[in-house]
Amino acid sequence: MDTARDRWRLLPELIEHQRVRTTPVKSEASATAQRLTFDDGTSVFAKFAHGDQPGYLAAEANGLRWLGEASDAVVPVLYGDDRLLVEPWIEPAEPNRDRALELGREIARMHAAGADRFGAPWRGYIGETFMDNDPAGMRWAEWYAARRIEPYLGPSRDNGALDAADVAAVEALAARLPDLGGPEEPPARTHGDLWWGNVHWGADRAWMIDPAAHGGHRETDLANLRLWGGVPMLGAILAGYAEVSPLADGWEDRIGIHQLFPLLIHTTLFGRPYRGQLMGVVSRFA
Repeated sequence: MDTARDRWRLLPELIEHQRVRTTPVKSEASATAQRLTFDDGTSVFAKFAHGDQPGYLAAEANGLRWLGEASDAVVPVLYGDDRLLVEPWIEPAEPNRDRALELGREIARMHAAGADRFGAPWRGYIGETFMDNDPAGMRWAEWYAARRIEPYLGPSRDNGALDAADVAAVEALAARLPDLGGPEEPPARTHGDLWWGNVHWGADRAWMIDPAAHGGHRETDLANLRLWGGVPMLGAILAGYAEVSPLADGWEDRIGIHQLFPLLIHTTLFGRPYRGQLMGVVSRFA
């Protein structure tokens, strides 16, 4: 092999011929994840796409590179294409306060790097699920309603997760977002799917992994850190963030607004079990 790129591109062949030791790693259903160990003892983390929409791994690689321009806490990409994503192997460690504080500072630095617009120039995915990164309006509230709420209402109604009254209530809330979304801010460089499962605690730092990166609202990433039980050391993460970039007044009152998108993703993918959590958020703003 002439280049490092060739090495990664030929990984499936090397695995098939048992030139690389493989250890399965738990991952989302849309990809097979493995720890790959070479003869010299070095290891990498690799995801192999399956399914009929393989472009999501290339989108993930694009997002990691873009976020990594602004933060040292974004896991690096060694190789990425439509079928394969390779990253360094980072041995997991227990969370601690120092690493949490630094993660908060790094998230703030990443957000401050900004974006040219809301959305992104690449086709978006959250996991393997479609995510529209096209422009829509001039303000974040308009873009969020058009690109992160409306596209998931039809699928959530069609699969029985939401009924007609639920859809109407979400649409009514979306129409009020310009008045509820807080002060307008320029597009931030956001991770886009920063729940606790996408924070990987290593020995030297906490890493951000598996993004759905785009130009968005910085409060979205912080709201998502509270989802599904919340990230460990959240108070320290927020304290570190505030050291670099204090948030606008009332941001905690808007957390539910920013959680609408991941909750709609879950009603789209998994149906009725997530209706209660989604509509609970909607009812708080009624």
